[in-house]
Amino acid sequence: MSIPTHYNPENVEDKWYAYWMAHNYFHSEPDERESYTITIPPPNVTGVLHMGHMLNNTIQDVLIRRARMKGYNACWVPGTDHASIATEAKVVAKLKEEGIAKADLTRSEFLEHAWEWTHKHGGIILEQLKKLGASCDWQRTKFTMDADLSASVISVFIDLYKKGLIYRGYRMVNWDPEAKTTLSDEEVIHIEKNAKLYYVKYLIEASQDYVTIATTRPETILGDTAICVNPNDARFVHLVGKKAIVPVANRSIPIIADDYVDIEFGTGCLKITPAHDQNDKEIGQRHNLEVIDILNDDATLNAKALHYEGQDRFEARKNIVKELESLGNLVKIEDYATKVGTSERTGAIIEPKISAQWFLKMKDLAQPALDAVMNDDVQLVPAKFKNTYRHWMENVRDWNISRQLWWGHQIPAYFYADGVNDFVVANSIEEALILAKEKTGNNNLKETDLRQEADVLDTWFSSWLWPISVFDGIRYPENKEINYYYPTNDLVTAPEILFFWVARMIIAGYEYRGEKPFKNVYLTGIVRDKQGRKMSKSLGNSPDPIELMKKYGADNVRVGMILTSPAGNDLPFDMELCQQGRNFSNKIWNAFRLVKQWKVGESIAQPESAKVAIEWYKAKFQEALEATEQSYDKYRLSEALMRIYKLVWDDFSSWFLEMVKPEYQKPMDGKTYKAVVAFFEDNLKLLHPFMPFISEEIWQHFKERTSEEALIVTDYPKQEPYNKALLQEFDNAAAVITNIRTIRKDRQISFKENIDLYILDQENIASTFDAVIKKLGNIDSFEKVSEKVEGAQSFRVNATEYFIPLKNAVNTEEEKAKLTQELNYTKGFLKSVQGKLGNERFVNNAPAQVIANERKKEADALAKIKTLEESLARL
Repeated sequence: MSIPTHYNPENVEDKWYAYWMAHNYFHSEPDERESYTITIPPPNVTGVLHMGHMLNNTIQDVLIRRARMKGYNACWVPGTDHASIATEAKVVAKLKEEGIAKADLTRSEFLEHAWEWTHKHGGIILEQLKKLGASCDWQRTKFTMDADLSASVISVFIDLYKKGLIYRGYRMVNWDPEAKTTLSDEEVIHIEKNAKLYYVKYLIEASQDYVTIATTRPETILGDTAICVNPNDARFVHLVGKKAIVPVANRSIPIIADDYVDIEFGTGCLKITPAHDQNDKEIGQRHNLEVIDILNDDATLNAKALHYEGQDRFEARKNIVKELESLGNLVKIEDYATKVGTSERTGAIIEPKISAQWFLKMKDLAQPALDAVMNDDVQLVPAKFKNTYRHWMENVRDWNISRQLWWGHQIPAYFYADGVNDFVVANSIEEALILAKEKTGNNNLKETDLRQEADVLDTWFSSWLWPISVFDGIRYPENKEINYYYPTNDLVTAPEILFFWVARMIIAGYEYRGEKPFKNVYLTGIVRDKQGRKMSKSLGNSPDPIELMKKYGADNVRVGMILTSPAGNDLPFDMELCQQGRNFSNKIWNAFRLVKQWKVGESIAQPESAKVAIEWYKAKFQEALEATEQSYDKYRLSEALMRIYKLVWDDFSSWFLEMVKPEYQKPMDGKTYKAVVAFFEDNLKLLHPFMPFISEEIWQHFKERTSEEALIVTDYPKQEPYNKALLQEFDNAAAVITNIRTIRKDRQISFKENIDLYILDQENIASTFDAVIKKLGNIDSFEKVSEKVEGAQSFRVNATEYFIPLKNAVNTEEEKAKLTQELNYTKGFLKSVQGKLGNERFVNNAPAQVIANERKKEADALAKIKTLEESLARL
């Protein structure tokens, strides 16, 4: 194959993805190998790729590719979520554009439109993930509304109902008036709002006296059914038992006493509106108050709101304030900062609403899941999220699992009458009829007498089963696949759904498999722009991931994402990171082209410099492999990538290839060339999980390979013992070479010109890398001396001094200035080091190795100062 001058991702990525797909590398079936499994956090079926998906799925792909190369039977299950609220909202909006109202359709007609929308727009995001290089087992793609997954959801509902854990009741719920459905507490986002606090007079019946209440929602005055004071409040105790007149409505309501009222807060009097506030509802239940609901499902006011019927709640608020003012009931208005609940999905301000809903008892179910995380059976990475998790789980409330939607899993409850508990739960209407007859004793009941619950289940009620249901482990708990792939290994997700999804999956895992669903949870951060803002379409600060990959290449975007994505911390994303990835690709490609251009002479003897360079890189590679494996174990992927980056860029390209490079237009010995290629291939193995496309391209260019020899399935490098002393010796040699190059540059000595090097050795340093120093420094004479060399440029590495005789005259003043500047810098550095060592707290608390490093810095600085002062004295 011819090698292009420049690496072009566009010509490479589709080619190799198609090759991987054609050879079925991503697919997994149970076998004798140990499994490594990830189930994708299913994105919304009609969603499109955003930067959060890019980060999350890049991390998953890194983990799955590495596991595949390590010999595990790697299985990454992809899929999508039906996303009840979001998808139904899109379908309703699309129908509206066509002049069709949801209310004018039957349920089955609406679902036809929903399925049509899903088939048309669904799965786009999965195709986009392929552009990223995601090596999912696409044959296993699942959708939460698939027949088998749906059957699992219904089966679990019936099972939990039979266990007495699911019940139906009237509760105050979070109502989203835009989506027209309830939301769980976790789906409500509380945001700071600047509001108004309205002070309103309520006249005491048959009196000229009045009480004043303060409210942020004057429109709910029309639903008031009591005024409440604290029984210990001397200001108002005489009013308890009397009645007050509701302004505008002119209804009389009782004045009651309850300890809930804070004497010190506000006016000391509360208006009680049981239909529109949770605390008011609880007070109303204690005092048997009437409940007056003044709102329709879309948050317009209903007939109980009198002449405000039909008005939007916020419009009605403005109008009733005007009326209160005209009636003389409005005392004053103050600015007021408050937190308002909003819908996570639609952004609408939430209305508390009393409604008949379905709930799942969570307290007992949650305990095994709490214990699993607290005992590290399931490990959260980073561990700082354990406290958040514990707080949620210890304060868990019953889960409102019903939603007033049509798109989703319809609750399998069948009503035979209108009472709140006049129902049976069954898998089909036929089964329901049998149960209804048994429950009522009415054998004349017919299927047409039964009405299935219209509500669907919360979307999370299907996705909490995901790690089990994708392997059909609910319906068939002993099937081969669930027993092989479960529990899965790693879950990669966002902290904001730690309770929504992660905790609930752990709960389901213990309830239906008796064990955890995964071993580790890697919690990613939020992708933010340079200003620290969350990337979003509305802010216009989020690049299109597909366009980003077109511009830079998928590998380079992956590198950019991973380099600044420490687990659990937010990612300050910058386009320059993608450019850094592109620069890295170019470095790798140019190194590859250089190696392929070298001619090989099999009979040529191996130079000493190449021999020691090979031994050094072998150790250096193992050192890097050890470090990256430790980083992987701690899920520090950015750290692992940076270590590989430095290995390839600095150690391999900048040092090793220079050490073994043959002389100009001369061939390289066969032994060295074979080692160079082997090292390059080992580098590619480390790079592949992060940069799959360029690594496979170069791998396949080195020689013709069979499909069994593709990089994606080749063996990952194994850790071996390595020579740490050799690495230390090279560090000293590298410092010598760097100093020689600096002097050549400063003295304008051409590299083609040979120079001499003399060593005043006071450490008995190893001569292992002498051949490398001679080659890379273009040294002619390399000798040890017993005294300083006069008229030579000197430098020091540790306690050893080196001298380079200069053939050209030295500009004494320039040299003095340069040495003085370096001396002053070194003295300043020494002062800072000695400052640390003089700090008793630092010395007593720092690890021994850190103290040792600082003492070595001190010794090196003192030796360097001595050398510089001697050089200045000679001048």
